[in-house]
Amino acid sequence: ESGARSLQRVHVDLVAVLDAIVADARFEAESSQREIAWTPPPTMPIQADPHWLAAAIENVIRNALRYAPTGSCVDVTLSADATSAQAVLVVRDRGPGVETDQLGRIFEPFYRVAEARERSSGGAGLGLAIAARVVRAHGGSTTAARAEPGLAVTMTLPLNPPAR
Repeated sequence: ESGARSLQRVHVDLVAVLDAIVADARFEAESSQREIAWTPPPTMPIQADPHWLAAAIENVIRNALRYAPTGSCVDVTLSADATSAQAVLVVRDRGPGVETDQLGRIFEPFYRVAEARERSSGGAGLGLAIAARVVRAHGGSTTAARAEPGLAVTMTLPLNPPAR
């Protein structure tokens, strides 16, 4: 929490941040016979702390890879919502998903769905909580939804206002 309060916001291209994270995560995905689908859009400027933002996004992508079945794909999509002036990042796996009544709780510190499964994966229940707090500190939001099969985590972040 103390790190999220000391954000150093600078001009960041969200696409470049995602490119670097996805390139790194692809090595892990390939070693476990999974894929990451990512087609970068044009540049997407935001004001953010690149260190904290990258850590938050990486937590979500690595969490998706952890639960994606062997031979499956994790989809990473980024779009701009002009109406709300938000960048919308969606990370979707095809794993077991989360029960509807637990979707909001997965962003709570130390909350773990299916505790035995989490223990075997080494999870402590902090990755998604950290990601949600960092995104909130940037003025955005993080939500999760069932995606049959799997889970879709959506992170929204304010876009830079257009230059006048």
